[in-house]
Amino acid sequence: MTLKEVMESARALTVREKAFMAHCLISSLETKHDEDVDNAWKELADRRCDELLSGKISGMSWEEIKKQIRP
Repeated sequence: MTLKEVMESARALTVREKAFMAHCLISSLETKHDEDVDNAWKELADRRCDELLSGKISGMSWEEIKKQIRP
């Protein structure tokens, strides 16, 4: 199958299927695992969780987030 054929076939996919396909394609580009990146994400997630639990920051609903990013 040529790239053109793949692109044409992708047009028929649902939004969810396209998102999954994009994820798979991007994931296939990652050839080297970086432990430092994993650790940095874990530290950030732990810090944000602590901030939420302590009340230092408050969460937002998905509806609130969509209102902020859409004009």
